[in-house]
Amino acid sequence: MSEQITINVEGMSCGHCSNAVKNLIEEVKGVESVNVNLETKDANVSFDANETDSQAIIDNINSSDIYKATEK
Repeated sequence: MSEQITINVEGMSCGHCSNAVKNLIEEVKGVESVNVNLETKDANVSFDANETDSQAIIDNINSSDIYKATEK
């Protein structure tokens, strides 16, 4: 079952940051697609709810100690 969430990510200030956040999200098993918008500081994520959940994705972003992620 596919679900979508929008995550607000504080701490992104450049293209490298948005790529790093995208990579952190893609590390989570079950993530199907990611679109990170540096301007709005949002990440739109589609994932398989049978394999992961929104909290696991947020926790993986926050594990970097650079970015602060919260679900919108």
